[in-house]
Amino acid sequence: MALTRTKKAELIDSYTNALKGAKSAVYVKFKGLSVADTSILRSQLFSENTHYTVVKKSLWSRAVDAVGIKGDAPEICEELAVVYGEDLLTPARLSYEFGKQHKESFAILGGIFDGAFKNATEMLSIATIPPREVLLSQLAYLLKSPIQRLAIGISEVAKKKA
Repeated sequence: MALTRTKKAELIDSYTNALKGAKSAVYVKFKGLSVADTSILRSQLFSENTHYTVVKKSLWSRAVDAVGIKGDAPEICEELAVVYGEDLLTPARLSYEFGKQHKESFAILGGIFDGAFKNATEMLSIATIPPREVLLSQLAYLLKSPIQRLAIGISEVAKKKA
């Protein structure tokens, strides 16, 4: 059944509002994904304040043009869903984690990150960035290591002189 002109305008407006409120959006394929798996995905995303919606590609491209996203959009030849949210990394990370469990029916196709289009490989590299807490602990370890080595060196010198 074809959509009416007013319904199309409503969809474009909702897509535009979603893009304006989102810092990143991940394009995913979902062909063959069961309703139960989709419900699990939606509940995981909802707990992280992230959204999942199946979009009509032609209307989505109009919304993207209205927002003014830079770059060349990734070519999508199949059904399209978008995972978007206010956090830069969360949509990509959650999509990647869900895609590992459902390899045959769910995959990242590309997306929008920080106002520019990214292809699938770029979005996958963004998705594998560790969370903020892990990055902070890695930084703390790197800062601690030279100081610890200096303390060990000084204690060894003190042992030899004593």
